Amino acid sequence: MSVVEIDNLQKDYEVGFWRKRHVRALDGLSLSVNAGEIFGFLGANGAGKTTTLKLLMRLIFPTGGSAKILGHDISDVSMHSRIGYLPENPYFYDYLSALEFLKFCGEIFGLSKAERTIRAKTLLSRVKLDESKWNTQLRKFSKGMLQRVGLAQALVNNPEIVFLDEPMSGLDPIGRREVRDLIAELRAEGKTVFMCSHILSDIEVLCDRVAILKKGRLANVGYLNELRQQVAGQNLVEVILSGIDEATLKTYLPAGNDFQVTSIPGGVRVELKEESYVDSVLAALRKSGGKLLTVQPVRQSLEELFVD
Repeated sequence: MSVVEIDNLQKDYEVGFWRKRHVRALDGLSLSVNAGEIFGFLGANGAGKTTTLKLLMRLIFPTGGSAKILGHDISDVSMHSRIGYLPENPYFYDYLSALEFLKFCGEIFGLSKAERTIRAKTLLSRVKLDESKWNTQLRKFSKGMLQRVGLAQALVNNPEIVFLDEPMSGLDPIGRREVRDLIAELRAEGKTVFMCSHILSDIEVLCDRVAILKKGRLANVGYLNELRQQVAGQNLVEVILSGIDEATLKTYLPAGNDFQVTSIPGGVRVELKEESYVDSVLAALRKSGGKLLTVQPVRQSLEELFVD
């Protein structure tokens, strides 16, 4: 079941002073997001990721096309009570404390005084914000601390789908790990997460499907396992060996061009065109007295796919 449906969405901006011209930031974007998945939205700076999220949130308006969230057109603002949103650069009321701000958000969503107090404290604990900072004014918070508060406010209304624009921004490695765990928990609870991120390692770990945007157009979309297909369509296999050098290994390998041997620190890397050639490498290894470290298929990393 699709909870986000985008159909031929377009956005043009008018630029210039005397001679007006239109620049297309988003060009005919069509995609869907399934319920209960973590969907990664990738693209270089200026590709149109944030523009897409702002269109979905109705912060700006499309030039053409349409989109639905949870079966409702994005023009239906009543649907906003069922979604959560963290912008890339959130702006909060500087003189409120973290606890006061979340209570304020809870009041907007119609929670009672008791409910919003409990909800605020629960969420601040969940995003791992130090309890000693709960009553500190937000203007005194670091970028990473504000990001945690932003994540908490996106969850105040217990949303069915959460839109996150660069949720790891400003976080240290420990904070990134904690937020990754939180996003994985949201999926386990049955929620849908639509996230933009420049940190490809986080996308690779978390996301079920990804879409790659290039200059406002959809370049690729699909499950990660499908997108990271085997390089050039070949069944390449990589074998890493230690305790042996390139020259010694080559003396025991069968003649031919089916083995590409490369020296690496502490051993050698052997690239094979077919998986069946692994037996020949192992036989050579036994004769030479080396040690097998890994045998694995050679596949594109998400970074390679993104660059391509």
